[in-house]
Amino acid sequence: MSKELLGAFDALEKEKGIKKDAIIEALEAALISAYKRNYGQSQNVDVEFDGKKGDIHVYAVKKIVDVVEDPQTEYSIKDAMQISHGYEVGDDIKIEVTPKNFGRIAAQTAKQVIMQRVREAEREMVYNQFSQYQDELITGEVERSDNRFVYINLGKVEAVMPVSNQMPNEEYRPQDKVKVYVTKVENAAKGPQVFVSRTAPGLLKRLFEQEVPEIYDGTVEIVSIAREAGDRAKVAVRSNNPDIDPVGTTVGPKGQRVQTIVNELGGENMDIVEWTDDKARFIANALNPSEVVDVIFDPENEQACTVIVPDYQLSLAIGKRGQNARLAAKLTGFKIDIKSESEAGDNIYGASDAAEDADNDENED
Repeated sequence: MSKELLGAFDALEKEKGIKKDAIIEALEAALISAYKRNYGQSQNVDVEFDGKKGDIHVYAVKKIVDVVEDPQTEYSIKDAMQISHGYEVGDDIKIEVTPKNFGRIAAQTAKQVIMQRVREAEREMVYNQFSQYQDELITGEVERSDNRFVYINLGKVEAVMPVSNQMPNEEYRPQDKVKVYVTKVENAAKGPQVFVSRTAPGLLKRLFEQEVPEIYDGTVEIVSIAREAGDRAKVAVRSNNPDIDPVGTTVGPKGQRVQTIVNELGGENMDIVEWTDDKARFIANALNPSEVVDVIFDPENEQACTVIVPDYQLSLAIGKRGQNARLAAKLTGFKIDIKSESEAGDNIYGASDAAEDADNDENED
């Protein structure tokens, strides 16, 4: 049994990366519990495993005293001096109490410890592997689904996709191949738990990186994304090269690049808009396809504005069920109040004109 144990420890260290010393330490702790459980002993004991020979020894650890009152925990100084003259009252002494049949118990315990350590090591390896995929796109295969999750096989681990992260326009059937975005990786007690999504804005970003080389290499940058998964999304892009049109590059020749992503997402509509430092212009871009006459910022709230649009474009600017305005607000980070020219009246225009006049006066000075 000793040689087999040592061989198993060496193999585990080589194949699984589990340190031999760590296994021995865990084995010694487990053998202490096994000894107390099998022999009804409650005294303090210690187990030592010889890492070279594979021998196992159990010792009762007792306190050296002048007069022994509890033989289970105490040892007389007189008897201790017969072992070594170096002992003093108050020292601990180890007395070997290894049972004759303890080898069988040790072998069973060792097997349990090894199996536990292997499981822990495998869980750790899987966790380390998939934690690197957090915020990344990965392809998996649908296994099954229930009321809470769709379960997706990623190879060495089964990922879960909560209902809130499932596309409302998609049906997930067993053996379907699906691209998912890894939102979180947890090292749970039962093993690594990987959470994935089809609705996260990050999924859209990774899809564009796959489809548009200029986005992947950073020439064109995705600044922000607003998405109502399965229905419509707005993506704000800017170019880090003045000679490259960020919107045209992202959309691709005849819309081929963006159409590939639309197809991947089951027909989710895409608005690609140009990001700019000019906040008013960016807000106007975000309300595409509507025209914008003016953008007036709220002097009391720097993250709020009123957008004036032509009367005949009011419903287009707001969008079906307010979707266009809602996505534009998410994309820009502004609270946007949309008014038609006739609704705006003279009050808002007066404020806008007064600000413009003040700017003109300042420039003349």
